[in-house]
Amino acid sequence: MPRVKPPRAQPPRAQPAAPRPQDGPRLQGRPGRWKLAWRNQRRRLRSMLVLGVLAGGGFGALYGIQALGDGASLRERLGDISAGLGLRVDHVVVEGRNKTPEAMLRAALGIRPGEPILAYSLDEARARLESIKWVEHATVERRLPATIVVRLVERRPFAVWQMDGRFSLVDRDGAVVTDSNVSAFAGQVPLVVGAGAPQAAAALVDALATQPDLQARMVAAVRVGERRWNLHMKNGADVMLPEGAEGLALARLAALQASHALLDRKLAVIDMRLPDRLVVRPQPEASFRLGASQPPPRPSLSGATP
Repeated sequence: MPRVKPPRAQPPRAQPAAPRPQDGPRLQGRPGRWKLAWRNQRRRLRSMLVLGVLAGGGFGALYGIQALGDGASLRERLGDISAGLGLRVDHVVVEGRNKTPEAMLRAALGIRPGEPILAYSLDEARARLESIKWVEHATVERRLPATIVVRLVERRPFAVWQMDGRFSLVDRDGAVVTDSNVSAFAGQVPLVVGAGAPQAAAALVDALATQPDLQARMVAAVRVGERRWNLHMKNGADVMLPEGAEGLALARLAALQASHALLDRKLAVIDMRLPDRLVVRPQPEASFRLGASQPPPRPSLSGATP
């Protein structure tokens, strides 16, 4: 019988190595790193190109405006172009005006209906408005397409100031508001007299506000030597207040009025400059009745002795 050779045993095939955990499965269709970088760079180049075109168009438009303007300012050229598109002033709205004269307000605004709204300088208008003494602060805004809005903060009348025979209306800070038609404020605000009176009046008026009876009896407050006050009262007396202690002296005077009706008597001077004593001097006619040989000098509103 023929011999049959048994098949040779084949060596086992090597199994493919298992993928390492850090390799992870490979995503199908994902571009490589360099391709992604090229895509990002291409996007940046496209954005830069668009910005360049827009900037070039803007400079071209400005150059065209410059060429067409024939010597006019850029603001005027833009205003002329915008006016052709219908951006013209049709309304001017003013808020906060109470005492500011209308003629001065119109002159400061310097605008007429139909003018180009973009050519109107808001800063220059605000500066002109704040040059009016009545105006403490002003804002000017543009509301497209056709409205200018003005807001005023006016100075509040605080006192009438008499100096060298002239009268002016001042605010709380001592700034002069106006020197015309001041008589219209007589009786509405106190009268202060002398150099330095407007700047120092606020503290005195505040102290008088706590003593309404004294405030109602006062005719004027006279600044003496730019350091203290004399109060000229309705009964003709001059109350000499101490420097820097007006509030205490007024409280003391109010108590004396309540207990002794001091301000109802015919007195020329009530000297309160010393805290521990009170000196009074009768009016000249009272002195003659008492047998005085010579009448004392009469204080005047135009000045006072320290």
